[in-house]
Amino acid sequence: MSSFGKIYKVTTFGESHSKAVGCSVENFPPNHIVDINYIQKALNRRKPNQSSLTTSRDELDQVDIICGLQNNTSLGSPIAFLVHNKDQIPSDYIAMDQIPRPGHADYTYLVKYGIKAQSGGGRSSARETIGRICGGALADIILEKQLKMNIFSFVSSVGNIEIPSEIIQEIVNEKQFILNKDKIDQNGTFNVYIKNEEDEIYENNNIYFNKNGEKILNKLNINEYKLTQQVNIRCPHQQTGVKMIELIKQIKKQKDSIGGTIICVIQNPPIGLGEPCFNKLNALLAHAIMSIPATKGFEIGSGFEGTKLKGSQHNDVFFQDENKQYLSTKTNHSGGTLGGISNGQNIYFKVAFKPVSTIGIPQNTCSLDGKDTVLEAKGRHDPCVLPRAPPIVEAMASITILDSYLMLKANSNQFW
Repeated sequence: MSSFGKIYKVTTFGESHSKAVGCSVENFPPNHIVDINYIQKALNRRKPNQSSLTTSRDELDQVDIICGLQNNTSLGSPIAFLVHNKDQIPSDYIAMDQIPRPGHADYTYLVKYGIKAQSGGGRSSARETIGRICGGALADIILEKQLKMNIFSFVSSVGNIEIPSEIIQEIVNEKQFILNKDKIDQNGTFNVYIKNEEDEIYENNNIYFNKNGEKILNKLNINEYKLTQQVNIRCPHQQTGVKMIELIKQIKKQKDSIGGTIICVIQNPPIGLGEPCFNKLNALLAHAIMSIPATKGFEIGSGFEGTKLKGSQHNDVFFQDENKQYLSTKTNHSGGTLGGISNGQNIYFKVAFKPVSTIGIPQNTCSLDGKDTVLEAKGRHDPCVLPRAPPIVEAMASITILDSYLMLKANSNQFW
């Protein structure tokens, strides 16, 4: 299946090394201004070759909206997005054509369909997610501008480096829109300065950190350093972000890869999203998120840590918020859903991403005819997908939430 959603339906198309990738979106409501620059900005956050932490594949990912709009206004008909692939190098994959790459979908696609993409990852490539980004950014026009919701995600861990739990709790329970996509990007972007091989520092908004993530309190003569690059880890806790960057750089030097986790927060959701029993909101979100390439785990609210609590500790008791029509809860272990239906509190969930499968380290494996061989993969790849993954997680969350909202309105006989 290449489509997701029941009412707000996003259908993606294209492969990693095809001429183009993109998506069509059905049932986006008419008479809404579609800001093409907003769609492009979302794609820019996902695109490759952002820094030394990402793949060097050089794609502009320039989006073209080919139908569904008139003078940038939605017509109510399907809206189609197209992004051309420009920087494919099929020759990188010739030597691997008869060797199923460990961790990739080469073998399962070949056995299931009798054919696989000769170069790139085909439909299992992360290039497919470009269509998701377009569909998610389009959904945000309704969710953020009309419904006043705020959806953002951030890198919470890379390998064994993770944001302190108390900081995470502050972020997921905060309701004042202190963080958003732009602020996550700003907080997670560092200028990297180097004086010599051992003396490297990171700067964000005139705050300096050493390679261990410690703030540099002594007076610093920045003129003695050379600006080498700018990197974005998309981690809101800067001390942890620096440590993550250093770990990814170390892993890249080893020609290896590393995984991690992303947390997504949905602020100001309406009460009533989700349909019992098999379309519970948490189940729909899990379905959406686990369809993203490289995902290996999903938990909502307290998740697996909640199993360590007693019921008296885990229950979210209610109170009457004087500023709101509906009841609120004093805690939010449930992650914003009760019985699979949103309760108006922040919805938050965590996603696990595996290490990138393409690595430069020789691997003892076998060819399609069963002969032992050694594979040293070529091709350009990310040493860690985490810095580029938050926009994809946000997109799938937005698609799911808008689809659920339209379902809520349809079941209540409330239409646009």
